[in-house]
Amino acid sequence: MKKKGLIVAVDGHSSTGKSTVSKILAARLGYTYIDTGAMYRIVTLKAMRDGLIRDGKVDDEGLKRVLPTIVFGFKYDEGKRRYESYMDGEYVEAAIRGMDVSGNVSVVAALPYVRELLVEKQREMAREGGVIMDGRDIGSVVFPNAEVKFFMTASPEVRAERRYKELTEKGERVTYEEVEANVRKRDYIDEHRETAPLVRVPDAVLIDNSDMTVEEEVEKMIQIIRSRYESRD
Repeated sequence: MKKKGLIVAVDGHSSTGKSTVSKILAARLGYTYIDTGAMYRIVTLKAMRDGLIRDGKVDDEGLKRVLPTIVFGFKYDEGKRRYESYMDGEYVEAAIRGMDVSGNVSVVAALPYVRELLVEKQREMAREGGVIMDGRDIGSVVFPNAEVKFFMTASPEVRAERRYKELTEKGERVTYEEVEANVRKRDYIDEHRETAPLVRVPDAVLIDNSDMTVEEEVEKMIQIIRSRYESRD
């Protein structure tokens, strides 16, 4: 009998390319990619459509009722060569990346009952193994027993430069100084929040990609994943 695939947790700082690398790993290994950030955005979109967010405040009772009914889905689009998000069978990838959702997702993601249910769903989705999951607390909270854990980082300056380039290429008018300040602020918030703070767990492999290309990262991580797979009983 063929061994089932591993559960691979990819955590790390903002603007380190976790999602990009995780999607490539999933495609190369034939694993399922689960975008935990998209799941929080899907909940936010659902809440907005149902009128459960007004003036930045969430109708907790209403959201608690609809939350268990949401069906999350991620499908790989061969033509676009990327994973895309679905809610209740509806394609919502573009909708959840819009500014309206972006402006409300942090409020929704901070709710303990939302995090609790999504962690439960994430564990259920990965029950059969063969999963790449990225986020802030995958190796520490969602899958503390994952067979492979990575922690991705890079210097704040390098991450700010990457983010600045990405934003300016989209036509946004920002300064490098503003972006760097935002990167450092997000690091502080992620590392000091009360619920599931960002930490590098002792058994996570550190990937500092300050001076690495995406391909170099992917090759290194694939070697580690395959080695762990082959050595597993």
